[in-house]
Amino acid sequence: SLQVRHILCEKHGRAMEAMEKLKSGQRFSEVASQYSEDKARQGGDLGWMTRGSMVGPFQEAAFALPVSSMDKPVYTDPPVKTKFGYHIIMVEGRK
Repeated sequence: SLQVRHILCEKHGRAMEAMEKLKSGQRFSEVASQYSEDKARQGGDLGWMTRGSMVGPFQEAAFALPVSSMDKPVYTDPPVKTKFGYHIIMVEGRK
């Protein structure tokens, strides 16, 4: 299972704006709070997720990412498109 964080934007343009903020060094959790439309999750934290609990493209992208930290995040670039919109995904843990 993976400990996953994401930023979800319905519109591609908004996801790209969020991506620019990340590239300029803003913290993933801050960008998530500002841009993510998944308001239920604080700072984009989805907690621990297992295979089969995520939509296909999201799952493939998440499992392909290395574990990284908020200080040096490695995230999906370009954002991953699912039926929910565009996701910028990072993985904070794996077990």
